[in-house]
Amino acid sequence: MRMMNEFEAQVLSDLSVLKSQMAGLMGDGNGGRLAELEHRMDRHEQNWQRAKGFLAAVSVLFAVIEVAVEAWHRH
Repeated sequence: MRMMNEFEAQVLSDLSVLKSQMAGLMGDGNGGRLAELEHRMDRHEQNWQRAKGFLAAVSVLFAVIEVAVEAWHRH
């Protein structure tokens, strides 16, 4: 069996680093950084939808109050 030259050793070393970085990014079956990011995005989207619903309810409430005040001023 022949010995590796310097270039081959460097390539294998770089591939090993790349493999460990990909394992950290994709996870080892239990989720990695991408899975964490997806969960954070889901929570953010859920919070955004709740905020939009709350703002819609508040705007309806203010519209009802405005109509009531206008009706009271006309009498």
